[in-house]
Amino acid sequence: MAEIWLTQEEFEKRKEHLDYLKSTRTLEIAEMLKIARGFGDLSENAEYDAAKAEQAKNEYDIATLEAELRTAKIIDHIMVSDDKINVGSTITVKNQATGAEMNFEIVGTMAADPVSGRISNESPIGGALLGHSVGDVVPVTTPGGLIHLEIVNIL
Repeated sequence: MAEIWLTQEEFEKRKEHLDYLKSTRTLEIAEMLKIARGFGDLSENAEYDAAKAEQAKNEYDIATLEAELRTAKIIDHIMVSDDKINVGSTITVKNQATGAEMNFEIVGTMAADPVSGRISNESPIGGALLGHSVGDVVPVTTPGGLIHLEIVNIL
């Protein structure tokens, strides 16, 4: 699994969710299996099948989170440069064609939420802007076509 970029807060949330899956959720599923076994013949027991499917999903989620946490790189905002765009940078860009300004935070893929202004470092825009400075005009190939973004500010 490739490294993923997370803030310390996102890392802690994932750790808490992992702890929940390993403890509380595992116990809940064990209880579901126990109750389902009480319904009799397991070969035709829909409740048992559903509980086993939930158990498999929980184990998959645990393995996925453990892998993410092992490869996670923490975004240290103190180390983020304000002269070049990097993961963790908050930026303002201006679309050269429309004049519209947009604010983004460049984050790792797992933390991306475009609606909240958090774009992935692996997205077309995020990837194209990495390493650039204020005043640079960056051509970006998007699903809608080529756009040119001028970097107005890096925080």
